[in-house]
Amino acid sequence: MQQVETRSAISAKPKKQIGRSIRLSLRTVNVLLSLLLPVTVLIVWQGAGMLGLLNPTLLPTPAVILQEFIDLTRSGELLAHLRISSWRALLGFLLGGGLGLAAGLWVGFSYKAERLVDPSLQMLRTLPHLAVAPLFILWFGFDETSKVLLIAKGAFFPMYVNTFLGIRSVDNKLFDVAEALQFSRWQLMTKLMLPGALPNLFLGLRLSIGVAWLGLVVAEMMGSSSGIGYLINDARYFSITSVVFVGILVFAAFGKLTDSLVKLLERRMLRWQDSYKGGDL
Repeated sequence: MQQVETRSAISAKPKKQIGRSIRLSLRTVNVLLSLLLPVTVLIVWQGAGMLGLLNPTLLPTPAVILQEFIDLTRSGELLAHLRISSWRALLGFLLGGGLGLAAGLWVGFSYKAERLVDPSLQMLRTLPHLAVAPLFILWFGFDETSKVLLIAKGAFFPMYVNTFLGIRSVDNKLFDVAEALQFSRWQLMTKLMLPGALPNLFLGLRLSIGVAWLGLVVAEMMGSSSGIGYLINDARYFSITSVVFVGILVFAAFGKLTDSLVKLLERRMLRWQDSYKGGDL
């Protein structure tokens, strides 16, 4: 009996190792596929620049942009601007996203609140950042308050809309089950409605973070003396296109990093979700 158990344990180890190697190989293939398009674009871009097909003032080569990034990093200028921009984006996102989550939960749980608040919020949602930025500067000046509030304005609505839709998209049949199990109102919210709304909540979180970065660009380019947006605007004024590209790529990299962190958290918290993962088309 012990020999049989020993053999089964020995045979189980290679199966686990094979499963791990398959998962690693799939991850490697996925990473290579995700890098295929940007690497191809960079190679073609660099080749066209070296052949003189591009105007170096309007479109510098990736090598020139990389050197500019290294120089700005060594001088400490890029990190100083990035630290300021990250702090603004964080404050604006926490303020706007937090209020959007609270408002979405309130309106989602209450039909009266929906009739009272939602029409006005939907009207305000359509106002573009560039239209309200001058007003924010007039009201709150050029200091940090106007920038944080402008970022918060952008981060509020994606979180609000997706929280509201997440609450309202919970299957109505589940409420019959909750009634049969005699759930209290607290249990109804914490064990049924909020878990059912989690996919939409994470979608709202991702969109809210993305819009917070966009709002940061608008806020810093409209009136600022520091931050990545200011660095881009200042370089544009002096026609230093390589610095403009460095700022754009920094925004893109940090936006992608924050989005990937939220996606990782989403995968861990929504393991129970059995949804379509995409085919081979």
